Amino acid sequence: MIQNSRKTKQRDAVHAVLEHADHPLSVAELFEAASKHIDGLGVATVYRAVSALLSEGWIEAVEIPGEPVRYERSDKGHHHHFQCEKCDRVFDLSGCVENLRTLVPPKFRVSSHAVTLFGTCATCAR
Repeated sequence: MIQNSRKTKQRDAVHAVLEHADHPLSVAELFEAASKHIDGLGVATVYRAVSALLSEGWIEAVEIPGEPVRYERSDKGHHHHFQCEKCDRVFDLSGCVENLRTLVPPKFRVSSHAVTLFGTCATCAR
């Protein structure tokens, strides 16, 4: 499971939550989900587990301006995100924006990009 760090039931619980998550999770969401499996889990332990998993490269940060950082497995490949403006959940989007190069001024070089779409998720739209 977790490599190069002290293996504990608490870290294993955080790891398992991220392993099965279908969207990026904040520390608060990780804490809530992992707490269902481990009694007495502390938020500081979740932060330490996230730090260890980031250091190992197993997860990566998903940063959306004005929002808490969320985390997801780093093996998902290049993709973008959708944030629901009603429930604040963030969802993975497959694929990438076509023709991004047409937006870039001449002689500029893009090294990376991140796209977040905002709107209402299917659950909140009902």
